[in-house]
Formats: sequence, C-alpha cells, structure tokens
Amino acid sequence: DSKIQHVLREAVEARNFAYCPYSKFQVGACLLCEDDSVYRGCNIENAAFTVGICAERAAFAKAIGEGKLKYKAIAVIGYQETSFTTPCGACRQFMSEFGNIEVYIAKPELDDVLQTDVNHLLPHQFEHSENHTF
Repeated sequence: DSKIQHVLREAVEARNFAYCPYSKFQVGACLLCEDDSVYRGCNIENAAFTVGICAERAAFAKAIGEGKLKYKAIAVIGYQETSFTTPCGACRQFMSEFGNIEVYIAKPELDDVLQTDVNHLLPHQFEHSENHTF
C-alpha cells in the first residue's frame, strides 16, 4: 500500500530528529489519521528519565493538538538491524485509548516490516468503564 510506504518513510525521517543524548537510541513514528493526514514524532529524552516521551506518543500529541482523534495506522521504526523496535507498554496502553489501530513496525532499512494492531500488542488493555467510541 503506497500510503503505508509513505508513513514508513516518514517514520524513518522523524527518527533523525530524536533527542536521545543518554541512550543514543533513536526512534521515529508516523501516525496516519482517518483523513489521511500524517503526524510525525520522535523520542525525546530527559535527564530525569521518566519525563521523556516516546516517538509514538509524540506523534499522537501532535495530532491530538490539531484536533485529530481518528486514526488508521502508525509506523514505528527504531534502529535495530536484527529485531523490531515495538512500542513500549505505556505507548501500547496510550494507543489503545483510540481503538484498534494498525501498527507497522519496520527495521531501519524498511526491508522487513511487521504488521500487527494495538489489540495484538496489548490484548488485555485497561479500559475506562464508559468505553469511548471515536
């Protein structure tokens, strides 16, 4: 799919802007909204480690800040040649708030892509008792 290829390439580009002076581990993400707009994000570290933000949540924050609440897919790309960089637990829970979004996880050269979705990454996510439908 050409849209997904575009989103994967945008995630690679977003990774270049990662601020990761401590781990040196760059991650990029690109979120595809229902209206086909895209929002990129990169990981941003902080000396107080827990106040950093992952690439996935950075992309969502940009989209949400522009009033976008419906999504088709997200691409996530780290820099591991031999394995996939999957979203962390906090990002999985965060993404589950917005439904069962398709997730594309690729190796740096985009030669190997894992296609999954939020429900497979986090099968028993915490849900608010008044389930939201977006």
